[in-house]
Formats: sequence, structure tokens, C-alpha cells
Amino acid sequence: MRLIVINYTPNQTAPFGTFSRVLDVPVTPVACMAHDGPVRTALYQKHLEAGATMVDFHGFELPIQYSSIRSEHLACREHAGLFDVSHMGLFTFEGTGVREWLSSVSTQNLSKFAPGRCGYTHFLDNDGRIIDDMIFAVETDYRIHGVPNASMVEVMLNWLNPLLPDDASIRIKDRSRGTSILALQGPSAPSIASIVFGKDGYPGRFKCRNIPMNALGIEGWIQGTGYTGEAGVEIFVDDGDAPSLWSALLEAGRDFGIVPVGLGARDTLRLEKGYLLSGQDFLWPGLNEPLSEDLPENFLSRGTLESNVPFGLSPDHDFIGRADMEERATQNVRWTGLRCISRGPSPRLGHQVHSSENDDSLIGYITSGAPSPSLGIGIGMAYLDDPEPGQVVYIQTSPRKRVAAEIVRPPFL
Repeated sequence: MRLIVINYTPNQTAPFGTFSRVLDVPVTPVACMAHDGPVRTALYQKHLEAGATMVDFHGFELPIQYSSIRSEHLACREHAGLFDVSHMGLFTFEGTGVREWLSSVSTQNLSKFAPGRCGYTHFLDNDGRIIDDMIFAVETDYRIHGVPNASMVEVMLNWLNPLLPDDASIRIKDRSRGTSILALQGPSAPSIASIVFGKDGYPGRFKCRNIPMNALGIEGWIQGTGYTGEAGVEIFVDDGDAPSLWSALLEAGRDFGIVPVGLGARDTLRLEKGYLLSGQDFLWPGLNEPLSEDLPENFLSRGTLESNVPFGLSPDHDFIGRADMEERATQNVRWTGLRCISRGPSPRLGHQVHSSENDDSLIGYITSGAPSPSLGIGIGMAYLDDPEPGQVVYIQTSPRKRVAAEIVRPPFL
């Protein structure tokens, strides 16, 4: 099941009414699911205590919302939000020459990142198509951490292991099991992190370090990254420490307006910042997963240049798939933002985009779309032929309705 509607009541006079949103990712309600169903994170009980609506997300039982997607979204933009993202993976790459090796198999030149710094990269196949994207953190010249997407841990291990040097000088440790990941995001997140972990508790934007000594006695890894575009941190700890840390962060953030946030608002927050979603804005054909019936075959098979994400690519080094990535980009199809400027349903996955209000002038398809809680309008991301910022296009949001939208370069905020 690809679409789940949470608390939807139509209201023509308000941008949202009691509408939370349609989440365009594979999720399944699990309120009555048996215990041997999806994997429960170490924070499962905390979610139930907070009144979360739980869903099956890539085989993990996670909260889609606690109160409403809109209120959680706005709280994170204005104050702070706390997320359980323990479904994400954790790799540690170790060994002599690990920077050079990772640079050769990814679109980012890691030699540019000093210890204590984080970055973003893509991994391409031999045909220049994105397999997965990853945030990485450089601990030392010989030790780098990476966070693969939820459903891609085994896929990435199967791709990367055969590419390791024959002399075993570099190793990949999969630390996904047994590790919980808490994301603290929002303008007040640095202050809250400093209360819990001390004056060095916030490492800084896209910086990283071991968790400093603290009153909780918790050890682990902390980095100034996240999927919301706000200031914040992602915290990696042993499963056994996750519940007490969750409680401590919520208590420390009480006066700052912190709220727990589910998958629904996580998706709208990342969309407002124009961040790619693995499996929805790009999909590696090697997975043999079916596309939405509204998209042409292999439509989401894309290279880095097509995805139009400049901070994930260092053009000054060679890497697997580079030549084919560049060849694919000559077709002038680019992933870009669409900001609705007329009334009507919000963009959704699979909606056609036309250059004309009435003619058969198809130029692309929506991959991500939703009403923006921050802006009160519909926004979307789409692969389009020759997109030009400021150009007005028309989204086929229903069989009889096209909504006018302006092409913009994300982020929307």
C-alpha cells in the first residue's frame, strides 16, 4: 500500500481544515498487528505512551503522528521536534585509505572533509543511476560513519562489499542493529542538546563528535545533521540508552515547546526544503520494485545531475558511474520545485505536469507533493524537461483540473 490518509475531513474554506495529509510512501496501519510483525524500535513503548498512531514503514513499526501532522510540523519549524529514526542504518567504514576508497565509489570527494565534519553523497551504479544517498561523518582519517536509508542497508552492503580492496585494508561494519537514532530538530534544538549533554552538546551544523560526558552517563555519537533543514542533531546510542535519552530530551525541551514528531511531518518538513526521498524521488531499478502505476517505466531511475542536488556532488574527482551520469544529464531533465499559484488539490505522486493549461503538452511528473503547513499552499517536486525558474506550468491534479504552478529552485522556505 503506497498511500495512507490520516484524519482527513474536506474543508473548502481553509487550506487544511482537519486535513493532516496523504503520505506518499509505503506504509501500512498496524494497530491490530501481531507482535511478530514489523520490527519495534527501542522507543516503541514511549510512542504508545505519547498516543502515537503507529504504522508499518519499511518493516519497522513507527509513529506517523502523535497529535496531527500539521501541528507537529509547525512545532518543529518554530520550536523543536523529537523524532525516532532508528529505522535508518549505520555503517562504519574503517582502514587506511578509507577517504580515497569512499570517494572512488561515491559522488562526493571526501578528502575535502576534515575530521569532525559531515557531508552528503550519492552512490551510483555502473550506468550512472542513483542506488542510494547517504549522510556521512568523518571521525578520523581512518574512520567514517555513514547512514543508509531504511530499506537499503542490505542492498548497500551487497553493492559495496565486492568493491572493497582485495588486501582487506578497509572494512565496513554494519552497526544498524542495536543502535537507536534520535533526531532533535528545530530552532531550539541546540539549546536543548546543550542542557542534556553540556556546553559542548551541540557540535554545530554539519559537524560531529562523540557524545560528551553527561549526567545520564550515555555514550554514543552526535552530529549536526537532520532531514528538516532546521538546526538540530542526530544522536546515535545503544538501544538500551534510547528510552532514558528520549525522556531527558523531552523534559529538557519542555519550556522550549518541544513535541514528539512522526513520519508524516518528517515528510512535509523535508519536502519544504527540497530534500530527496529514497524510493520516491529516485528508485534504483536494481531493486526490481514496482513504480506507481501513474509513472512511466523506469521514470525514477536517475543520476545525480538529473536530481539537481549540487551539494552531493564534487565534480573534481572520478567515481563509479560518472561518465554515464554525465551522459544521462544531456537529456536536460531535472528535478525541480513547483509552487502552486492557483486553487485546487495539492500535487501528488504521479500527477502529470504540462506546459499548457489545456493542450496535451506533457513535460514531466510529480514525485513528491503535499500542502505545505508553513506556507499554506500546495508544493511539489517533479522531473521536468528543461525547467526554467519562474516558468508557469500546470499540474493535472484531477481528470478535469489543472492547477497552475511556478517552477522554483528549492528550498521553498
